[in-house]
Amino acid sequence: MELKSQASMRIIAFILVCVLFLAACGSDGDYSPKPRGYFRINFPEKAYRAYNDGCPFTFDYPTYANITPDEKAKAKPCWVNMNFPQFKGVLHLSYQPVTSKKVFDELIEDAHTFAFKHTVKATSIDEGVISYPNRKLYGLYYTIDGNAASSVQFFLTDSTKHYLRGALYFSSEPKLDSIQPVLDFVKKDIDVLIKSFKWK
Repeated sequence: MELKSQASMRIIAFILVCVLFLAACGSDGDYSPKPRGYFRINFPEKAYRAYNDGCPFTFDYPTYANITPDEKAKAKPCWVNMNFPQFKGVLHLSYQPVTSKKVFDELIEDAHTFAFKHTVKATSIDEGVISYPNRKLYGLYYTIDGNAASSVQFFLTDSTKHYLRGALYFSSEPKLDSIQPVLDFVKKDIDVLIKSFKWK
């Protein structure tokens, strides 16, 4: 008698498990893999301060960025990095005095070469002219689309004495779809830098 009740309990348990299994499989829900998600980004409020640190230029930069000297072995005076720690990004700024027409032409060619080195990964590279004659400020702004290591590069010059090159990099794998919101945010800061830029 006891064996019969144990056998019937096992049968009932087996039937219950089968019913639960079939009920779980009967849903019409879509269980396909979801696309990879990214962290939510909280952007700080836009606010700026002046950079005026003994170099032959001044400009406005965001309060949530910090500027440090470039510490590479080949770095020269007035080579600085504008760091965006919360975005893991850095805008490298390198200043060169213009000592001759030959040097000037070489610097312009270098800027073009550095920007177009990203052609392999870029989907397009657009050039925009920078021209503020009242401040003797001229240059080119390169917008590099696609999964290139640098999305923005530019140079500024007065065409006689001064030259400054800028290049924006993020220390993460270059995937435009994931960094696009941050890139758009930082591009506005670069626009402010250029619009406020003055030679001393």
